Formats: sequence, structure tokens, C-alpha cells
Amino acid sequence: MSPIVLTEHGPPISAAYKFLSSLPAENSDASETPLLKAIKTFLRGTDADCSSSIKNARFFTGDQSKDHELSWNSKHAVLTYGGVIMKRWCFDHEGEAIQWACLGEIEQAVVPHAKSSHSAANYAMAEDFSTAPVQTGRNTFGPFHRANVEQAKKDESFLEVVPCVFVFLRSIGKMYLLNGMDYTFSLPFIVRKAWPVSPHGIIMQRVLEPAEVVEAEESGEEVLPTMFTLTSPFSEAAAVGHTAGILYADREKPAMLKDEEEHSKNPLRSIPPTQMIVWVSHCSAIADARVVVTVDVRNKLLSIWHYVYIKPKGLAFSQNPTEPTKTTERAKGKHRQSMSGVAPASRRTSALFDADRQRAHPMSPGRTLPDPPTIPPEFFDLPDALPLAALPGMPPSLSTTATMASLVAGSSQKKGTTQPSRGRRNSLNRNDLTSPLDRMVLGGRSEDSAFLPVDHGRMKAAYWMECSFTHQISEEDAEAWMDISVSLFDDRFDGKHQRCLISVCLPSSKSARLFSFTKQENRTLQTLFLTETPAFAIAAIRATRANIWDLLVLKPHGGLSLFTHGTQELSVELQSPSKPDKVDPDADMSIEVQTHGRVTKLEDVFWGTSTIVHEDGWKGRVTFDLFPQDKIVTECFQLLALTLSTDVTFPLHRLFLEKWSRHSWSTAKGIEFQCFQEALFQVFGLGIEESVVGDDSWSNLACTVSHSRFFDDPVLRLFHRPPNISIPRPLQTPPHPLLAPLLYGLHAHAEHLRLLVPRQQDLLKFAPVLCRVAVAVRPEWADYWKRLVPDAMSVWPSSMACPPEYLDDRLPVWPPDLSAILYGRVSTPDWKVPWHDVQYIVSRFGISPSFEYGVVDPLREVHQLSSLYNTLSDGKIPQSHKRAENAVLEMVTQSPGRNVIANLPLGVAAPLREAARSCQLAPPGNWPLEAYRAIGRNDLAASATQNPDVLVSRGYKTRKDFINPSKRREEISEIITEARGLAGEVEGSMSGVDLNLKEFTDIRFGLDRRLEEVARMLCSSAVPTIKGLDRELTNEHDQAKEYQSHALRVAERTFALPYGRAMFTFGSVPVVNREAFSIPKIEYSFRIVPPNILLTPETGKISPESMAWGEFHNGVAAALRIGAHAAGVESSWIAFNKPGELSPEHAGFLLGLGLTGHLKALMTWHTFSYLTPKHDLTSIGLLLGMAAANVGTGNQHITKLLAVHTPALLPTQDVDLNISLITQAAGVAGVGLLYLGTKNRRMAEVCLSQISRKDLVQPDLSNEHREAYTYASALAFGMIMLGKGTIIPVDLDVIKRISILIHGNANATLGRETRSFDINLTSPAASIALGLMYLRSGRQDVADILSIPETVLELHAIQPMFLLIRTIARSLIMWDAISPAHDWIASQIPVAIREALASRQKTGNPIDDAMDLAYYNIVPACCFAIGLKYAGTARQEAYQLIVHQFDLFSRMAYATGPAFDHKIKRSAVRDGLNLIAISLSMVMAGTGEITCLRRLRYAYGMSQQMMYLHGFKYGVHVSMHIALGLLFLGGGRYTLGTSDAAIATMVMAFFPRFHHVSSDNRSYLQALRHMWVLAVEPRCLIARDVDTNEVVYLPIKITMQEGKVTEQTQLISPTLIPDMDRLMSIRVDTPRYWPFYLDTSAHPRHKEALLKSQTLYVKRRTAFLSYTEDPRGSRSLFVRSGSSAGDAATLDFPQLTDTKTHPAGDLGEFITSFSNNILFLSFADHFSRPEGLTDEEIIFQTYSHAALLDSILQDKPQILQSHLTLYKYRNMSPQSRYFHLRLQDLRFAADFYAKVYDRRFSGRSENNPRPPLLRDTTVQGALHALDRTLDTIRDVPSFKTYLGRYASGEALPTTLDPKLGDLATALAWYLLRNGVPVSTLLVVLRQLARDAHSQCLGHPPPEGTSNAQALDLGIKEVLHATGTRMTTTLGSGWSVRSLDEIIESWNHI
Repeated sequence: MSPIVLTEHGPPISAAYKFLSSLPAENSDASETPLLKAIKTFLRGTDADCSSSIKNARFFTGDQSKDHELSWNSKHAVLTYGGVIMKRWCFDHEGEAIQWACLGEIEQAVVPHAKSSHSAANYAMAEDFSTAPVQTGRNTFGPFHRANVEQAKKDESFLEVVPCVFVFLRSIGKMYLLNGMDYTFSLPFIVRKAWPVSPHGIIMQRVLEPAEVVEAEESGEEVLPTMFTLTSPFSEAAAVGHTAGILYADREKPAMLKDEEEHSKNPLRSIPPTQMIVWVSHCSAIADARVVVTVDVRNKLLSIWHYVYIKPKGLAFSQNPTEPTKTTERAKGKHRQSMSGVAPASRRTSALFDADRQRAHPMSPGRTLPDPPTIPPEFFDLPDALPLAALPGMPPSLSTTATMASLVAGSSQKKGTTQPSRGRRNSLNRNDLTSPLDRMVLGGRSEDSAFLPVDHGRMKAAYWMECSFTHQISEEDAEAWMDISVSLFDDRFDGKHQRCLISVCLPSSKSARLFSFTKQENRTLQTLFLTETPAFAIAAIRATRANIWDLLVLKPHGGLSLFTHGTQELSVELQSPSKPDKVDPDADMSIEVQTHGRVTKLEDVFWGTSTIVHEDGWKGRVTFDLFPQDKIVTECFQLLALTLSTDVTFPLHRLFLEKWSRHSWSTAKGIEFQCFQEALFQVFGLGIEESVVGDDSWSNLACTVSHSRFFDDPVLRLFHRPPNISIPRPLQTPPHPLLAPLLYGLHAHAEHLRLLVPRQQDLLKFAPVLCRVAVAVRPEWADYWKRLVPDAMSVWPSSMACPPEYLDDRLPVWPPDLSAILYGRVSTPDWKVPWHDVQYIVSRFGISPSFEYGVVDPLREVHQLSSLYNTLSDGKIPQSHKRAENAVLEMVTQSPGRNVIANLPLGVAAPLREAARSCQLAPPGNWPLEAYRAIGRNDLAASATQNPDVLVSRGYKTRKDFINPSKRREEISEIITEARGLAGEVEGSMSGVDLNLKEFTDIRFGLDRRLEEVARMLCSSAVPTIKGLDRELTNEHDQAKEYQSHALRVAERTFALPYGRAMFTFGSVPVVNREAFSIPKIEYSFRIVPPNILLTPETGKISPESMAWGEFHNGVAAALRIGAHAAGVESSWIAFNKPGELSPEHAGFLLGLGLTGHLKALMTWHTFSYLTPKHDLTSIGLLLGMAAANVGTGNQHITKLLAVHTPALLPTQDVDLNISLITQAAGVAGVGLLYLGTKNRRMAEVCLSQISRKDLVQPDLSNEHREAYTYASALAFGMIMLGKGTIIPVDLDVIKRISILIHGNANATLGRETRSFDINLTSPAASIALGLMYLRSGRQDVADILSIPETVLELHAIQPMFLLIRTIARSLIMWDAISPAHDWIASQIPVAIREALASRQKTGNPIDDAMDLAYYNIVPACCFAIGLKYAGTARQEAYQLIVHQFDLFSRMAYATGPAFDHKIKRSAVRDGLNLIAISLSMVMAGTGEITCLRRLRYAYGMSQQMMYLHGFKYGVHVSMHIALGLLFLGGGRYTLGTSDAAIATMVMAFFPRFHHVSSDNRSYLQALRHMWVLAVEPRCLIARDVDTNEVVYLPIKITMQEGKVTEQTQLISPTLIPDMDRLMSIRVDTPRYWPFYLDTSAHPRHKEALLKSQTLYVKRRTAFLSYTEDPRGSRSLFVRSGSSAGDAATLDFPQLTDTKTHPAGDLGEFITSFSNNILFLSFADHFSRPEGLTDEEIIFQTYSHAALLDSILQDKPQILQSHLTLYKYRNMSPQSRYFHLRLQDLRFAADFYAKVYDRRFSGRSENNPRPPLLRDTTVQGALHALDRTLDTIRDVPSFKTYLGRYASGEALPTTLDPKLGDLATALAWYLLRNGVPVSTLLVVLRQLARDAHSQCLGHPPPEGTSNAQALDLGIKEVLHATGTRMTTTLGSGWSVRSLDEIIESWNHI
């Protein structure tokens, strides 16, 4: 056995080594005194390696391109990738040397979309979802809010494994994560070495002093543990646990310990400290094994351990993953001290305690404290110091002596009570807070409660080790334990178990001992000793196999060997490269050819390369990549390893390597396969004749690879070529006993290559090898492949030429044909012929495979294809569509992200394509997204995955505009004008009403100008123009006074504009940039006509308070433009926008950000900077904003923030906080928002008590806002108890208290003579609180408390406004009774009032004004209740009813009358009209309905005219603008919800207590008017074309459920859809788009997708235009292209035609108007242009023209390639080497479409037929074209003679016909096309036919007959049936015509 020869190259060059070597050398040890050396040695430990030599470490990731290397010396560390320095670190300033360094992976918590990385400073990150209410029964919040909360929970932190660099100094350690983070931690010991472990983390061993062991023996105590693991940046080092047994994880169960229960009760048992770690494995590409090898030096034992990671349970510390802090400062005083401690005075532990321990750094993050005081000696007398792990928020650590001692508790732990240590402070406490405000907000537990009982159970170890094998070693090996090397190799499945080999090399003994690890069925690992071999060094290396590592062994004599295929040995011989002609003396890579002596060492083994060290110190680099690069060779070896034993496979592999070595490991094309072929023939004794090649260069050219290229190239094959070299003839030799399984395996692989089009080129060179094997044992198999690859053999194989004793009867006569088997499956469900894979071969021939490559399936594609066909032909499922769904789903599951069909031939892929087409037309709704992409329905996949920012183009054109521009290109002047406008240079560019949603609004509202009109009315930054009064004022002074009066009134209206503008522009900015956010300024000037002059209010004319609140609302409107999911809104951005001096505008901006949830990102210190100045408006905006951002969560941090501003929440309510009452009102309202729907009794009680706050009974200057505070308290109580009212005693008591507040029975109930509250304040407030508490309850008894007075006397005793509030509250309680009908409104009016009104209408008699006022309040209240119930529904009945009342009240409101009582009624009517207008817009919110707009615009104009009248309220403007804004909410993209929370917030926002002037907050807090944001839902369904991304019109059918009633309606998107909780499904069923069905009731994923994004991606059929371009459908492709009959005929029979006469002749312009598919456009441009010069080109272009139109008409772009393939089949040359393979594929396709498709795939059996992708006539036409060529061959005499000889079983010589060429090729064509049986069977059939003819003819019936013609016909039918069954048959079988010709040839013999 000759060794394999490898070339040794020059010395390795490392950039890291060069860099580290170039650094200045440190002080030499020679100058140190012995005392100094002794001190240094003592401090660092005896076994610590602190030399300044350069060391390196690698980390295997499994990807050679990503593996990195770490190199270091005592002060520097360098990280390199591929030899390139990427990072380097210097530790000079640390003042400590590097003890060790390593690479590994660490577990880090990742917070997706985190607003901040520091949770302690962020309210949102600190949000405690546990305080949120547990929903029972009806949901408080709407589906969108619930979806956002669920998404927030999903977006919480998750753990991610990140590559990391670990550097260990003397007292600290460094972690440098490769994602940019870095951490510093303290080390309580000196690290000797560290190794990466799996799945993450490192294991490190501390330095162990021998004196420590001696001291422990003398004292009887155990030595402290030496092995620790570190798994994450925030976990402390934990000792490694020692277990008696490990049960490893499998698919069903996780890893666990056998003695888990014992460890849970007893203290942790650690690894004996005398075990010194030699080597630790990390699961990588080398081996999936977790092994630790240790040596007990004293006992001379070598131990092999297995380790496992088990996540600790019940940690005392819950790691907060949101607190990673980047260590940017390396100052020693700022290092994170995570591990510190001291040792007891009774123990000397030099490794754990030195002087540096007294300088331990504090653990408090972000603070640098002075060094802690010296710990008194009394501390050491404590029985057990409390471990820091027991403190809240601290990880398990080695922070104290007790923690270290607890590792070995049991021997050293003493009983006694645990006393907390007060020696140092470990976390931030209250004393660190500098202000009472800070302390009240942050709070915290008391110091006494911070100490918890000590857990006396086991320490929470993460890694456990089990000793699986112990081996005695010699004393010399034990003393040289640091030189022991270990390697894992040959990790694979051996046929029974998954096993791995390990080698331990003992250099002193010069031997290597091999062990095996085997995974048992009981989940344990068995370790066995295998053998011992001489070795001086070992290393695992990738050599002979790409996926399995071998063992490189350095023999004691200096030779090298490879242990591969288990323990098989290959000798390796090294040779030096040839001496170069010119040697550059300065070059690093120059090599001198000389002998450097024997090899003495192996270094830096990495993947397939190793550094070889010679005895003279010279280093060379050797590459051991000996695995073949040719894919077919690799697959052959893998297949043989699965089918043959090691006795054959290893000699074959070794022989291959030897032959390849002689070719210098060349990877040139064909070399590797040639070596494999030679090795295979030699091992199996397959001899061949030597080929005779001429001596001249021309003849030798035929031996090159380039010669084969001339066969198929249409140009090169016309050149004169050298004669082909005939394939060598086989020599007859006795067959090898394993030739039969070899043939079976090679045949399976050849079938695999045949069914993959890209691999058919490999089949051409593989077929000769297969045929040579087949000729030896079963020549019929060679006949099979000779038909498919005529060049496979030079002569036709015949069984007659093979000795009978050589034939192997275990093989069938005819080989299994995979294409025929697949065809049979799809044709007949009961088809039972299986495909025999390698498992069958092994069992059939009784072979024990070698499994040298493990579980690697080289036939994976064939197995997957076979499984797909089984699924596709499942007889248990009768529905073809269901079978297709299962097949496509399996296809996606088997090969995710890979197009399986793309590599299959046309015929074999046809059933799969048809299955995908069936699913494409009607896909199921619960598929994975990959399945939708696989069938071409990217619209369904996009709808579920993409979350578009709907309507912002960002300045980019759409794809459609690029391909087919719809308008001319802009001129430079237009671009400049637009740029100036965007830059703010043009006046009015920052109007505040810009939606920037043109793409959406053009589709949503068509071409009218309603949006422009609303924007004009709501714009507050433009100069308005008003009409002056028609009266002449001659006095100039009076005229100026009149103008200033106008200015005040116009300013009042301007201040109200932001209310509506906020609604109109809501969510129109999807992304904010890093610049300051622009807020449009309020314009106070106005233009009056006549006389057309510009006027400005005088300074001081407008009150500062009015201006402040106007700017406040302006800031809210600006902030609400920013979408709730807008990116870029962070705490730093908010602070960046903070003005130098707090302003009302920024206060409103904060409220707006809070309403959209962005204030969750606000940092704590930024919050304090806003609240400390006590700016009222800023406090109001921030408090309400923070509460709104955390609505319904009960967040404790926000509660503390609100408590500081709400005396009612403080323990002592009499504390004077110096906070205005209006700010307190905002705080109380914030409490209601924060605890909305939580039923928090404590907060509810506080708010209820504040309704009747004692100090607000009597009005004075300090409580002018007492009414606003009372309403805020009542609304807060109602929201906390929202819909949670019950009949329990506590709630009944609340009802009594509220009833007293409503009706005022104070004296009788409370026993007091004077009232403690003002009923005028409490009655309406308590009424609405009771209504919210019992929302939707239907409690009539509670509603009766809010009764409406019926008599005039009672009406005079109550304010009319109270009736309005009570009616609303009653309606909230009796929610289900609300009906959009006049009868319901009439039922809410007392009978007496109804009768009085009816009597006045009939008789005209006057009635009491109280009756009128009651009516004017009750009717608007009813409309408001209807608006609440039907908000956002656009319900027609509700709309008509409210419109009727709106018109009625409008006529009354604008009537004039001089009487005082008339003015009172008109004021009530106007207030009622305000509420009705809002109610109308609530119902029609977001619809932009034009008739509503007309009414509101009229009311807007009337209010503008009447604002000059005295008594015209500011509230009229507010209500009108709110109504306008609601109607166009968010530009038509949003509407209102009807959840409980939405109802409450709408009541708060639209509360019917309208303000008199813009500065009025006494009656109601203006800031609460913006709470409508919490009721908004994005329910506008938008359809986008998935190809062009443009918004389109789309008819949709919506199914919704209301109770038990199911309704269906048809809408056109963009449109508002019903409430998501009522929505059941959305269906797209239009001929212009692919069908789309979104079943939100059955598939939760559909509902989640719709809640996430209200965008439906639809796919337009290519034959249609969109509804925008073609509203009537008159421009479809069917109309414009005319009849397609001519196109179909062209596909079936291509011929010369004139495409210019075709209606679609100009394809360039024609297609672009219908499709933006780049494939269509490119196809038309390249193949369909009428520019052909020859007839062949014209025919091809005509064919391409027809194919393109066919694909577009039926929207099947995937079939274009099939049409081109068919055209290629139709015109291919019979001389092509691929001709027969393609012919067989064409037969498959023709038979499938002609005989199978209609029965099994068309859906006709389910009455749902569809046409095929390819018409059967098209495929049959291509086959017919080839048959016509074949017909010319049949009649040639020489061919008939040749066929006759084949049919008779005679040997066929190589014959060349001058007309036909090689007759063997023509015969192969004939036999393959007609399905003729093999000659062996033909001879048998001929003899049987002759015997039957002679035995039957002339004999009497029934044994015979005298009718010779009938007898011949019967024999012919039997021959046909028998031959068809015994040969390769698809659908047609053995053709009858061929049978006649065979019989004719028999007759001529």
C-alpha cells in the first residue's frame, strides 16, 4: 500500500503574529530579583500560564468563512478573520497581564424595537403587565388595542446567542461581543484557562495552589471548587455540578439529570478540585459531542466527562434583559464589579484573596463610589454571610464568602441563622435620591424587606458533568498533563447508533488511546476503549470527507498517518515543492528545497490545513483537503457507503486517493471521475480493452474534454472534428460477488441524475460506468441505459454474449424505471410498484453498510420526488384539489426556499405544476407563507408579512410609472418649485393640513375637492378672509373698534380650528426625521372685505390664557400628525424638540405624543425636567399623555407620577403641593385613564370621594375650576369601573353614594344639617359616572335612579343640562335598548312632555318653557347615544335619524327673535345642534360622506356669520370643527370604535359641556377634548397591487356577524370595514384579480394580519386592466387581441404566418398596458420581435408570439419556459447526446396530458373543471413532429435488418449507414419511442408465439382452431400485452405498429 503524497508549503504567515511580534518587548525577567520572581509566581499561582509568548485560539462555527482566530500576549489581544486583523485590544492601562483568552458564544437578551436600552430609566420598559386587569367576559378595549398589547408582549426581550471574545486579567474579565457590546466583570480568582462550551458560555478553571489542597486535608474541609461556567453577561460564574448520570435530550424530552431530585434537596456537589481540565469540546462541525477531559495528577487518573447544559430553575434573580450597558470607559474605577468576596480568616486562599480584593469596585451601575471601607474582622465570625444572590435584582454570584462556601456546603457549612450583611451597598436605594419628588416616583422596598431567606438548596448550576470513563496513566504522563492533547473525530451514524471517536495523546508515553462515545436508546452515553496506537501528537482535521473529520497522527518516528473511516489508517508522505527558478530573498514565501528533519509537532490545525514543525524548528503548512470536488464522485462514495460494507468501500476510497494523488490532486474537469472509475473497476475486477489512440496531436484532441462540446453546439458541430474514440469494450471476467448491489445502487443514482435536468450532463459520463457493471451480471440493464444514452457503450449489449453462470438472478431482467413508476402512481392510485432505494438494496442482499459518511442521502431529491408523487396520487383522498394542496404543502415543507420543480424535466414536473396551478386558483387560507410564494400567489404572502407605510411614496416613482409612464416628466422649474415648497421657502408650505396621501386620497375620494375644502376650513396658519357687516360707520374710531371686535371673534374661531385639524391630519406622518418637528404657527391676522385690508389684533387684545390654550391645541394637532407606529420617536428626539423655555405649544405636543403612545419612550430624567418647573399646561399635557400612553395598564411608575400631582392619592391629603386645581384635575383624569377598566377599588374609591370634595363646596378664587375637577373625578371613576358594575354589596353601596350625589339626600342619610357638597356640581358628574360604571349592563333599576322629571314643577327644580346628562347615562346603562328609530327617541321623552308638545302642535297653545328646554336637551342626548352605539359604522338608519334631527335643530337655531326667552331657547337649541353635529360625524367618522360635508359646511358658514352676535359660544366653533374633523378622520383612513374603552373616551372627549370662551376651563378641562384618539381604529381597508404597489379600486364581499345574525355586504375598497370583532370574512371575487379569501373567524393569522395592516395585496390578472384604467372592462386583452384560435394552432403546429396582421402584433406597446411582469416584457423584446431573417427564425418568433399571448391570456407566466422547452424538443437533432433523454421526457408529458390529466387533475370529477397549463394537442404536436422524422428511418432497409437482428437476440456490430449514421443510435430512438421490450424478452416471446401457433393451428377447438388469421391476431394481442408489462411503459405501452414490424422481422428470419 503506497502512501498518499502531499506537498508541504512554506511557513505560515499570520497578521496577528506579525503585529504582536512587532510590539516592544516587555522588561526581561533577567533583571528581576529572585524575590520579585517568587512574589509574582505566588500571586499568579503555580499552574498559571502568564508567559509573554503569543498564544492563539480558534472557534469553529461550521462555516469556514466565518471562523475567527484570537491571538494574544500578556498585554494585547487581536481578532482576525481569514488572516485579516479585524479588532485589537490593549490592556496596558489596566496594569494587569492577560492570564488567558478564548473565543466563544454568550447568551444576550435582545429587546426588539426597544425605545431605550435602559429600563430603569424608561417607563415603558418598566411596564408591569401583571397589574393590568385579567379580562373576564366582555373586552374593555377594542381589537386593535388588544393586538398592540399582545404584540408588545411578543416584542419583549428574547435571548440570542452572540459570538464573544473573553479576556481574563488578574482581577477582572472582559467580554467583547461581536455585535458591538462589551462588558467588564470582576474575578474573585485567577483564571488558569477557559474553553467555550455548548450551547453557549464558557467553562473556566481557576488556579489551584498545592498548599490549598494540603491545608484542606489538614483542616478536614473540602477544597473550594475550581471549575466555573459563565453563560451570559449578567449571570455570575456558577460552579459546575457533579451528577451521577445525564439523560440527554431527544425530540420529545429535554435533557435532565438522573439524580435531579437528590440535587434539588441537597447542596451542590461540585467537581473534585484536583481534576485539572486538559481539554473541553464545543459542538461544532467536527463533532456533536460535549466532552471534558481531566487529569488527577496526584492519583494519576485520566477521566473523560460528559457535560450538559440545563437551564437553572427558580432563580432568585429574574434577569432584566433590557439593561445591557456599553462599557465605553476602561478606567479601573468604573469596572462593573459582579463578583467580589473575601475568604474567612481561618482559611488561606491565595487564589481567591489578595490585596486587590480590598479594592473591589461597587456594583451600582452608573455611579463611581469611593473604595469601600475595610471589613471588620467580626464579619468573619458570622456563621454564614448572606449571598448577594439572595438580594432582589442580583444574579447568583460568588459575591461573598458564604456564596463560595455554599458551593461545598455539607462539609463546611454550619447550622445557624442567616444574618444579613450591612457591610456594603449593592443597589440604588432611597437615600441616593436627591429630591422628595424623585423618591416618591421611584419608590422602592424598604431595606428590611430587601433581605430574603437564604435558599439552602443546591446552588443554581447551569452545567453538569458526569464521569463516564476513568483510565490509569503513568506518572510521567500525569506530571506532563499540560502536554496531553485530545481530539474528536469520525462523528457519524454507524448503522446502529450515533457515535463519535475521541483520541487522547500522551506525549510522554508516545501513544494515543482511542475511545468511542455511543448514544444509547435510553438517552445515555456509553464510553468504550477501542485501541491504542503509537503517536507523538494528534489533531482532528478535515481530510478525506467533507462532512466528517479524520484524525491526523504524528508517529513517534516522525511519520504522518490519517485515521479515517473509523480506525482505518492511511500513510501520508510529505514532499517539498519544486525549487523556483528565481527566488526573491526578501519574499516571505520563498522556499528552499532542503531537508529539515523529521516532523516533531503539529500546530494550528484548522479545518483541512495544519502547520508542521520539523526538528530544526522550520514550519510548513500542509493542506489535507483530500475530498473530491466533483459532485458526482462525492455522491457515488456516499451512495456506496450506504449500500456496501467497509471491506469494499475503504479499499475503493484508498485506491481513489492514491490515483488522485498521482494526478497531483488536480480538480480539472473529469480527472476526479476518471480516478474513481479506474479505482472502481480495479476493486471489482472489471476489465476493459485499452483504447487505441493515434500518436498525432489531432487524434489526441479527441481525448480532451473540449471535444464533447462539439456535439451539441449548433455552430461548433459544423466544423471538422477528429474521429471519436470508441468506448473500450468490456473484458469477460468472473464477476465480483457484490456487483449486483453495486449495480442496483449505481442504477438508482443514474435515475436520480436523469430526473434532474442540470445533472444530465453528469449522467452522460456516468452511464458508461453503469453499463460496464451491468454487462457483467445483467446485460439487460445496460440495454436500458443504451437506449437512453446511446454513447454509453460502443456495442449493443446482449445477454447472449454473457456466460449464464455470470448472470445474477437476484436482479430483475428489466431495471426499475423511475419515470414509469411515477407515471403509474399519478395514473392509477392503486399502483403498487415501489421505487427501491438503498434500504431495499441493503435488505435484499444482506449487506451491512459502512455508513462512512453517516446519514447523508445522495438521492434526497429522488426520495422527495417519490414522496410528492405518493401524496399527489393518494387514493384515500378522492378530491383532486385536496391532493394538490397536500402535495404543494409537502413540497414546501421538504425544501423550504427552494424551487423543486425548476430542476425537473418537463414531463415529470407537469403533475406538480398542475397541482400548484390548482392551488393557485383556489389556495387554502391556513397555509404557511412559503407555500403561497411557491404557487405564485405572492399577494397572499405579502398581505400576511408586509406592513406597508401605506401611503407615502417618499419621492420615488412606482414600478408601473417606470415601465409605463402615465404622464410627462417634470421640468426643472417644476422640480425647483416643489423643492422650495418642501423646504419651507414658499408661504403656506407648513399649513398643518397637508396629508401627503395623494395616492390614497385620489382613490378614496375620487377627483372632487372635498379634502381641499376641509383643509381650507380647518387651516389655522393661513390668513382668513371674512366679510364685513353691511353697515356704514362714518367715525374712524368706531370703525377701528369694530375691526378689533372682529379680530377677537376671528381669533376665537381660529383657536378652535386645531380640534378639527388634529382629527383631519391624524396619523399622516409615518416617519419623523432627526430634525426639529415643525409646528405651524397660528395666524391671528385676517383680511376683511370690503375694504380688502389686512388687520392684526392689537397687542394685549387677546387674553394670554386664550392664546396659551390655542397654542396648546395647536401643539396637540401637530403631534397627532405623527402616526402611532411612526419610527424615530425616541426620548432623545422628544428632548431635542423641547424649547428652551416651556411653552403651551410644546405642552400640547407632549399630550399628542402620549395619546399615540410615543411617550412610553420618555426617560425618567426627561420627565422630571418637564415637571420640576411646575408649568401648568406642561404638567397637564405630560400627565395626561403618560396616562394615555399606558392606558389600562395600571403602571405603578405612572401612578406614582400622578400621585405627586394629586393630593387625593397621597397618605395625607392636606399636604400643600402648590399645584393648581386644573393640574389636579388632569391628574385625576390621568388616574382614570391609567386604570381604565381595571376595577381597581382603591383608585375608584379615591375618585368617587373627589366628586364631593369638601373644599370645593363653596366657590372662591382658589377653586374656580371646581366644576372641571368634579367632572374629571366622575369620569375617572366611571372609567376605572367601566362596565364592571355588579350587584355585590360593595357596588350596591357605591350606588347609594352616587344616588345621594345625584339627588342630594344628604340630611336624611348623613345626619347632617348642612350639605357637604354642591349638588349642582355632583349631580351631572355622578350621573355620568353611574352610566359608565353600569355600561351595557341593562340594569333597569340603576337606570331608574337617573329618572327624568315629568312635571313642570320638577322640571323647574332641575337644570335643563342635567336632563341631557341623565339621558346619556341612562342610554349607556340600557345600551342594548338604543335603536336608531324615532320611536326610541320618543320613548326617552317623558309622557307629559310628549303630550304637551303634541298638543301645542295641534292647537298652537303655548306650553311652559321648561317643557321646551327639556325637549331640546333630551333629543340631542338621544342622538349622542345613537352616535356612541353606531360610531364608525355609517349605519343608514342612524344616519337618517340624526340628519333629520340636525336639519330640525338647524332651522330652529338660526331663527331670530328679540324676546329673552327666545334667546334662552335658541342657546339650548344651539348646544343641542352642536351635540347632534358631533353625533352625526361620529356615525359617519372617516367616511367623508358628501351630504354630511354639505350640511357641516353650511353650519360652518352660518356660525361664521353669526359669531358677531352676542352670546355666540366658543363651543359652537369647537363642535363644528370636531364634526368636520371626525367626518374626515385621518384623511379617511380611520374611524371610531365601539368598545367599552372607546365609548368612555368618546364621552370624555365629546362631553356636552361646551366652553363659552377659548380660555374657559372652569366647566370642563379642554385637554380632555383630545381623548377621542383612544377610540380611533384604523379600519380603512386598502387594496394594493402586489406587482406595482399602487392603491387600486377593488370590489370586496364582507361577511359580518351581529349576535346570531350573519350579514353580507359588497363594498369597494378603499373603504371602512365593520368592527373587527364582528367581521367574519373578506372575499375578493372579481375576474380582474386573483381570488382572495380572508377568513378572520376561522384563521387567527388572518385576523392578526388584518389588525397589523389593513392592506390587502392583490394580484391582477394579466389579461385585464385595473378598475381605474378600465372602469367598464372594454379594454381587456380578450377584447383587444381577438380570437386566440389561431394562436393555439400555431403552438400545436408552428408555421409561417404574418404576426403584423394579428390584433396584438405590436407586442412591445401592447403588453406594457396589461402587465408589468418583467418576464413578459423581456420575452416579448427578445423572442417575439418580427425581425427574423430566415424561415426558422420567423417560425420561432411566431411560436414565441403565440406562447406569450397564451401565457398572458391565462395568466400563467410559469409556462413560458415549458413552451420554449417543447419547441426545443420539437426541433432537436437526433444526433444530440440528450435527444433520447428528452424524448423519454416528452413521452411522459404527452401521455400525462392525453391520458391522465382529465381524469385525475382537471377537477372534472368535482364539477370544477379547469384547462391545463399545456394543451395536450401542443404536447402531442411536438411528439408528432419527431415521429414524422422517425417514420423516415423505419423504412430504410439497413435499419430493418439491424432491427431484425436485435429482435432475434443476435449481437449487433457498430454499423454506420451513409444516410442514417450510427444505426445503434437510430435503434435506440426506435426502441425508446415505441416501448419495445429488451431483445432477451423478444427472443422468448418469439419462441412462445411460434409454439402457440404450431400447437393451435389445425387442432379442433377448444385446444386449437383452423382460422389462421384469428389465431395470429390472438397471438399478437397476447404478445402486445405481455411485452408491455415486461418493459418500460408509460401510458401508451408497446406501440402496435412496432409490434407489427417486430413480427415482420421475425418472419424474415
